[in-house]
This record gives sequence, structure tokens and C-alpha cells, in this order.
Amino acid sequence: MRVVAIANQKGGVGKTTTAVNLAAALAALGKRVLVVDLDPQGNATTGLGGEKGRWPNVYHLLLEEADLTAVAQSWGALSLVAASADLAALELELAGKEGREFRLRRTLQHTQDWDYVFIDCPPSLGLLTLNALVAADRVLIPMQCEYFALEGLTQLLDTLRRVRAQLHPGLEVDGLLRTMFDARNRLTTEVNRELEQHFPERLYRVIVPRNVRLAEAPSFGRAAIDYDPQCAGAEAYRLLAQEFLQREQRP
Repeated sequence: MRVVAIANQKGGVGKTTTAVNLAAALAALGKRVLVVDLDPQGNATTGLGGEKGRWPNVYHLLLEEADLTAVAQSWGALSLVAASADLAALELELAGKEGREFRLRRTLQHTQDWDYVFIDCPPSLGLLTLNALVAADRVLIPMQCEYFALEGLTQLLDTLRRVRAQLHPGLEVDGLLRTMFDARNRLTTEVNRELEQHFPERLYRVIVPRNVRLAEAPSFGRAAIDYDPQCAGAEAYRLLAQEFLQREQRP
């Protein structure tokens, strides 16, 4: 089972869109996929048609009051651990608890029911994201091609180095995914060149375009590949799923 954290402390960069649509695309290819929604806003839960605040949920999982099989909702090959607004208070509740950074990792170590687990992280570098990074084998970083995204990437990579040094030596960067891409924007193309120059091995070849159907799909509780299979966003995530699997086959 491969565990992938989808993380970026900057909000609005396509983390949840990527978690939902990459998971759905892999499930369509026959992979058993679990999405863990660690964001108190619960957008991945809504985007997959899950029940936000369903009891028990990921909050109870992290408090170790429920196990994964009791918490997961499933639709065929695709499963979800729903978020809860209570997650916002979890950092205070676990303050002083020994090993609080390892709670999600301990939970996931007890199952092999899925081929892939995607953890949708909140837009911060707090305890929830730290739990995701410690539990993950790899980190997928969605980002927009804009100036502040480059600054945020530097900060995130520094955080990953610290996590590797202190908590999880095996953590790797899966790749950087360019999202909401608009080639008509001059700044977008300039930042894209910077990324290609400095991170050629880490960049996914697939680029997710800015696409209104991707933005509409969550309001219907569906991934874009189900909501509008022919739209440019859905096609991008199908191609991303294929490239993701190709990377998995690398030695």
C-alpha cells in the first residue's frame, strides 16, 4: 500500500481537486483507493459525495477512538475517510500527548485494504499536516505557477527536510504538479520556466489547466471524470493517473 500526502501550505492551489480527481481516475483504472480528508473544511468529503461530520470520522480516528474499517465509506474501488470541523481543535486536544505526530501512521499500518491512500492536507504546516507527512511514503505538491507559490514551495521543501531528519527518514517528494494553468498569463509562463529549470526531475509532465468544469464538479459531489468526462480537467487527471502509475514502476 502506497501512502501519498497531497500538501501545500498555500491555500487554493488545487490540493483537494487533485486528491479527489486523481483518486477517482486511479479507481477507474481498477486500483483500490482511499482518500483521507484531513482538512477541517471537509472539501474532499463534499467533492466525493461523502457525509461531512459523519460519525465516526477522521477526528475519531486520530483520537484512536475508532478504527479505519469503521470510519471508511466506500463506493466500489474508491473509499473515503470523512473530515469533521472538530479537526480544528485537535491540535489543542493532543497537546502534550506523546507521539501525537504518529497517530495517522499507526492507524494506516494496520491495513492493506487499498493500493493507494491519498491524504488531503489542510493549507497549513500544523499538526494535521505533520501527521500526514509522517504517515506518507511520498508527498505530491500541487502548485500554481505564480510568484508566491515559489516562495511557499521553498518553505514546504524545508519542512520536508526537517521531517525527514527528525521523524521520517524515508519520506520522499513524489512530484510537483502544475495546476490551474493558463498559458495566456505571462507570469504563469515565466514561473513555469523557473520550475522547469530548477526542478526538472520532480515536475509532472501533465499540467492541469484552469477549467470551469473542475470547479463545478464538487458542488454535485462528484469527481470531474464522472461529472464531465470529456472536459479538459478530467482528461488532465486521467493522464496524471497514468503518469503517476508510470512513476510508481520506476526502480
